[in-house]
Amino acid sequence: MAADNIDLEALRSGDEQAFRNLIQQYHATLVAVVRPLVGDAQCEEVVQEAWIKIHRACGDFEGRSQLKTWLCSIALNEARMMLRRHKRETSLTVNSNPGTEAAGDRFNASGSWSSPPTDWGSDSPDDLLMQDNLLDCLKKHLSALPANQASLVRLRDIEGLPFDRICNDLEISASNARVLLHRARSALYKMLEGYKETGEC
Repeated sequence: MAADNIDLEALRSGDEQAFRNLIQQYHATLVAVVRPLVGDAQCEEVVQEAWIKIHRACGDFEGRSQLKTWLCSIALNEARMMLRRHKRETSLTVNSNPGTEAAGDRFNASGSWSSPPTDWGSDSPDDLLMQDNLLDCLKKHLSALPANQASLVRLRDIEGLPFDRICNDLEISASNARVLLHRARSALYKMLEGYKETGEC
């Protein structure tokens, strides 16, 4: 049985080529997932430790969850352990963050759009260039969010992990997570509206 071009049977049996393929396919994903928690300086170290644990645990992977979900949970657990070891655990409580409540009425209680953004279109080279510039701007603003909010956006909106799994991995309540995610989305949407109006990041 294969998942995402990974031969799970070979992986479980300890095949080194299958494990190299796994690293090649998911290393960047794991780095992106742990970076908001531990920062640029530590994210590679955390992921390397996670790969060691993943290698040891491959034989026990039963496929009851998605492969990517399983890998991300191990990496996140390693990130939390590093934070504890260095006694600088990131606060994941709701903090005051002025300016992030703008556009709050764009989302309903479940976190879905109440009023979706209009389609910008991509019919011309200029439109496509604007999209590339917008992507760079989004990355810049995402990295500037508080670590707890950036983590939620990456895990939920970019990686697509289940909400209850994210709450478990980040050790926060569902209500807390919804508030933090709402604030992060609102801040990014405010940036989006400004970019659409002025073309500037």
